[in-house]
Amino acid sequence: MDFINQLTTQTAQNLLGVKIIFQDELKTYSGYIVETEAYLGLKDKAAHGYKGKQTPKVTSLYKNGGTIYAHVMHTHLLINFVTRPKGVPEGVLIRAIEPEDGIEAMKQNRGKSGFELTNGPGKWTKAFNIPRAIDGSMLNDCRLSIDIKHRKYPKDIIESGRIGIPNKGEWTHKPLRYTVKGNPYVSRMRKSEFQHPDDTWK
Repeated sequence: MDFINQLTTQTAQNLLGVKIIFQDELKTYSGYIVETEAYLGLKDKAAHGYKGKQTPKVTSLYKNGGTIYAHVMHTHLLINFVTRPKGVPEGVLIRAIEPEDGIEAMKQNRGKSGFELTNGPGKWTKAFNIPRAIDGSMLNDCRLSIDIKHRKYPKDIIESGRIGIPNKGEWTHKPLRYTVKGNPYVSRMRKSEFQHPDDTWK
């Protein structure tokens, strides 16, 4: 996975179907990415790096591609992968996961089951028991890794506006959210659009 030379929008699509793995002290959690959002840095009014804004909280966003940028929003931990060379604050938010390993532990961590387990950016991080301290770590050099060999490939990818981005002009509606069409673990999906998860992959 090229986290430096490729456009962030392309990386956001390429990540769909990639296996994501987290190992805490006791368990291994894994699943397949089914929803991402691209954030395009300096020009993107919804991005934390808009106009080159730098605060201690966003330091990781300016590190080299492949760095994990973890931030808290409304008490939820959100995980982004930095996608460009050092100093270019672009990234991809991992919004939802189709779970595979550690599902019973995920149910305990979340107090939920079924599609609710991991169908949102703060839900899957809680299900996987990921700590905020992972912020600034390099993907695959810490307890969070991705496996691009044992991955799935979406049958269809839907592009749509990002979620929860009001009052950002054109950036509110730009189609920078990418989802695996019909996968029931995608956040805020209508039940009428659900397909069996297996049917959403090639």
